[in-house]
Amino acid sequence: MTVLVTGAAGFIGFHTCVRLLDRGETVVGVDVMNGYYDVGLKEARLAQLISYPNFTFYRVDIADRAAMAAVAGAHPAIDRYINLAAQPGVRYSLEAPHEYTHANVEGHLVMLELARHNPKLRHFVYASSSSVYGANSKLPFSEDDRVDNPISLYAATKRAGELISHCYAHLYRLPTTGLRFFTVYGPWGRPDMAAYLFAKAIMAGEAIKVFNNGNLRRDFTYIDDIVAGIVAVLDRPPAVIEGSAPARLYNIGNNRSEALLDFVGEVVKALGREARFEFLPMQPGDVPETYADISALARDAGYAPTTPISVGIPKFVEWYKAYHKV
Repeated sequence: MTVLVTGAAGFIGFHTCVRLLDRGETVVGVDVMNGYYDVGLKEARLAQLISYPNFTFYRVDIADRAAMAAVAGAHPAIDRYINLAAQPGVRYSLEAPHEYTHANVEGHLVMLELARHNPKLRHFVYASSSSVYGANSKLPFSEDDRVDNPISLYAATKRAGELISHCYAHLYRLPTTGLRFFTVYGPWGRPDMAAYLFAKAIMAGEAIKVFNNGNLRRDFTYIDDIVAGIVAVLDRPPAVIEGSAPARLYNIGNNRSEALLDFVGEVVKALGREARFEFLPMQPGDVPETYADISALARDAGYAPTTPISVGIPKFVEWYKAYHKV
């Protein structure tokens, strides 16, 4: 059978496709290839994927109903969906709000509609975010915590995706699983995320911008651990039981909150360069700390992250230097 992966040329989507292809799955990849960050990086990821004979790619906007229906119609063997396509970034949502409702709400709805009309459907897995926890001060963040006070539009659109998915699970008995990602990093990572920004600034001899005057902590999670969790979940769809919506939500993180300055220190050490800092106030929509309770995902899917930042950052830096030829 076949897996449809949206956001296939994105950071997490690329690595997920590779894992599925390496285990012999047939994968249909979809990505609009927008210019939110360097399209050249997306093209480079895609070049790796199209070398697999069991991979097919479509440059399509998931919110385009007709185009997505055509993709689905061309691949009747699709029985699982991994919807990773989204407009990411908390700060950019302050500048371009309509990009977020278009991709994260309308696009998500289009994908759910495709899935509910698919008689072969086994499972619909989708990306949510730790941002849904808003300014929650209780740590670690648990799936049982209230998430009805988002502090960014990005978070609000991700929460909307969770609620719409639950609705479809209830109404149409559609097995859905949402994953709340906590700060993902690693090779082929996004240029707007911490590891990449820090490495770029250090190599250019520029000051690293550190918000909240450095008083930030994040549950940094290495990409290989994230992908292991995605695939483990994909293989375990929720049971369709009378009287209960087959909908699940999980945190997926590293289960440890790291000081941002310790993370920077690992980048500095791996690059072997000095770093300068520009300390700034907290950014709108940001939070001081994230920390994932992953006990539910460990219980239900055997999830067990194994990569501390002391191991993951050198792997990212090795890729960064090779990709940028520095």
